Amino acid sequence: MAFKTQKTFYITTAIPYVNAEPHLGFGLELVQADVVARHRRLIGDDVRFVTGTDENALKNFLAARERGMEPMDLIERNAAAFRELREVLDLSWDDFIRTTEPRHIRGAKKFWQACDPGDIYKRSYRGIYCPGCEEFKTEKDLADGCCPEHPHTKLEAVEEENYFFRLSKYQDAIEDLIASGRLEIIPETRRHEILSFVRQGLQDFSISRSSARSHGFGIPVPGDSSQVQYVWFDALTNYINALGYADDAEPFRRYWRDGDMVLHVIGKGIARFHAVHWPAMLLSAGLPLPKKIFVHGYITVEGQKISKTLGNIIVPKEIAGEYGTDALRYYLLREIPAFEDGDFSEQKLVERYNGDLANGLGNLVARVATLGERVSPIPLVEVSLREDIRAATRETREAVRSATDSFRFNEALADIWRLIGVADRFVNETKPWAIEDEAELRVVLANACAVVVAVADLIEPYLPGTTGRIRAQISLKDGEVIVKRGEGLFPRRA
Repeated sequence: MAFKTQKTFYITTAIPYVNAEPHLGFGLELVQADVVARHRRLIGDDVRFVTGTDENALKNFLAARERGMEPMDLIERNAAAFRELREVLDLSWDDFIRTTEPRHIRGAKKFWQACDPGDIYKRSYRGIYCPGCEEFKTEKDLADGCCPEHPHTKLEAVEEENYFFRLSKYQDAIEDLIASGRLEIIPETRRHEILSFVRQGLQDFSISRSSARSHGFGIPVPGDSSQVQYVWFDALTNYINALGYADDAEPFRRYWRDGDMVLHVIGKGIARFHAVHWPAMLLSAGLPLPKKIFVHGYITVEGQKISKTLGNIIVPKEIAGEYGTDALRYYLLREIPAFEDGDFSEQKLVERYNGDLANGLGNLVARVATLGERVSPIPLVEVSLREDIRAATRETREAVRSATDSFRFNEALADIWRLIGVADRFVNETKPWAIEDEAELRVVLANACAVVVAVADLIEPYLPGTTGRIRAQISLKDGEVIVKRGEGLFPRRA
């Protein structure tokens, strides 16, 4: 292998079903992953950021039938809506994989055949099936006879002959991976939940469905056309198929086989698939495992999980269109705790917009740009920054890097806004609008501009569009601060 000059950092989101258009819950996951990807690129890592869509699920077929549509017509329409989120949310993914693509289908078949033959066997099975999860459930998985993830979805009694994966064989290996931290699950509460689940004893799970019940929808099991791969068995392989696993391509070797970091960003409802099933499958196939799994909570609306079934969908495109992309990104990252559930409210969004973005960041940049334009450019060699300004900026940079590294996005933004407060107080105390001596004014404004430049740097992974707009007004170039007043960043909302 060639010598690597950078550490590789491969980050993925889950791939959602396309039975409906995207909602804000998945938007949260995409924005969180995007922050991490942008942050790691700024550090200097060789980043590969991948998302996509899960298109082989039976629920996609059923949703199309309910609408009187051909399945692929519905899939194409909704997959396009998910792709559109790149512009809607200003995302920086490097690849978008669809599980109906040839590269995924070939990779899923190859992976099935790569698994230890002793780990896959066929038997008859009778169980309770949740169409929402596309998963068989045991009694202990249910709450009051319903699936906790899809309480309004009717459960089905299913009996058929399927292929099973010998998950029980990997009981000790999975427990050791998680307990030792070699597979790091963040936050700690989710790690404990997964360990508790594993220690109850892992059961073999079905990895195929009859072609008849699936209406032929899905990836055929190699060597058995009467069965299609269970959607979760094929879907998880998207993470390697997006890198060219089927052909042992250079990206697969670089980012997965020989890579430094593989991080999955997922919601809490699918943590078991990623922290238990997927590592066992990879062990069976003789492939390296991911290093970290970051598990976020849900967005709720009036205390209920956002759900296509419940019909309480918040559409990212509509909110971003009304308030702006960075305002929506800010709300998701600041108002929704990284590790817990958080409630969406348009009223709260407006309060955050006016209080933090318009009155806070926007007002600071407008004040400094208006005053600084009078004496621009300001050669930094002619002024010295105050030690308290230097210290506050330095400490904030360290705090934000630490918080972002550990996925505490809301804390990182709180740290940045405290620095904005430092700059506001500095401007209020020094009153540059009343200073007549130009040399003294340059010193004061150089200090204020230094903080604004630092803030622009710090918010870049979080609010990338806003960073560009700030730099268009206040920037450092060749040892000088260049100031040119522009339009307001966030006009107040009524």
